[in-house]
Amino acid sequence: MIYMILTVTLNPTIDISYYIPNLVPGNVIRVQEKAEHAGGKGINVAKVAKLLKQNVIATGFLGGSNGDFINSSLIKAGIISSFVMVEEQTRTCISVNDMSNGKQTELLEAGSVATEEMQDRFVDHYCELLEDCEYVVLAGSVPPGIDTSFYPKLIKLAKSANKFVVLDTSDKLLKASIDLCPEDINIIKPNRDELSVCLGRTIKTLEETISAAKEIQRRGIQTVIVSLGKDGAIFVTEDEVYRGTTPDIKIVNTVGCGDSLVAGYVTGIIRKYSFEDRIKLAMAVSTANALSREIGSFKKSDLDDLLNKVTAIKL
Repeated sequence: MIYMILTVTLNPTIDISYYIPNLVPGNVIRVQEKAEHAGGKGINVAKVAKLLKQNVIATGFLGGSNGDFINSSLIKAGIISSFVMVEEQTRTCISVNDMSNGKQTELLEAGSVATEEMQDRFVDHYCELLEDCEYVVLAGSVPPGIDTSFYPKLIKLAKSANKFVVLDTSDKLLKASIDLCPEDINIIKPNRDELSVCLGRTIKTLEETISAAKEIQRRGIQTVIVSLGKDGAIFVTEDEVYRGTTPDIKIVNTVGCGDSLVAGYVTGIIRKYSFEDRIKLAMAVSTANALSREIGSFKKSDLDDLLNKVTAIKL
């Protein structure tokens, strides 16, 4: 059986969301609501892709009781959970949601150290999983102990197995991958700040963003998607530049929107959608995630409504 998408989350987390009436530093604050979900960028991609009816395998490192929680959560969602199990406890990340103004404050743990032995075990397992997929999504941060050469290694292994490779990471990890193996990457999804790090210059305007995306695309990457937050996203290929936009909404949650965009865009490719329709699906799924309190989730009714409201404009 071929599982279409393999998501790699080397530094997964339990995402804990606290909802409070008003965030005042230094005060005792009572939590009104609390939610816990399996998280990490690749896991979020897996959850959204599964909601879009795609077959998904999720892998990475898991450990301790937190790892058990994530594993059972993924299985319950119908995702094939095939992680390398380790002794170290999987990290926890906290999102504090201020209900008075809609702002989120995130507290992100670094994660436990991944030893060379753990990394070797993961590479062996990853190579086995590549046989059962067609698309590979490498997403998120890496735990301490893993250096910037690890993602390029995984990218080259996937490409040598003729897989479609999507990379969604940041800063030095992204820059190293673009520098070392751009022609092996099909899609990257940086934001403006991450583009600035990769190119060593400040990028602010829309024109600068498009120019920077084109510069990176010309190195050999098939598609560069630049997230612009509430202003949508830019999609750049060798021949075309599009801007995806979304309607004004009351945002409930911003965490996981970029991951949802990736899941939507890859799903569009699998379904053989046109470039424009891939963009619309990606933007609609991303926006639907922003309407859900659960990270990496959406309501079908929200998605159906948003598909008629998002736009894909050729520039």
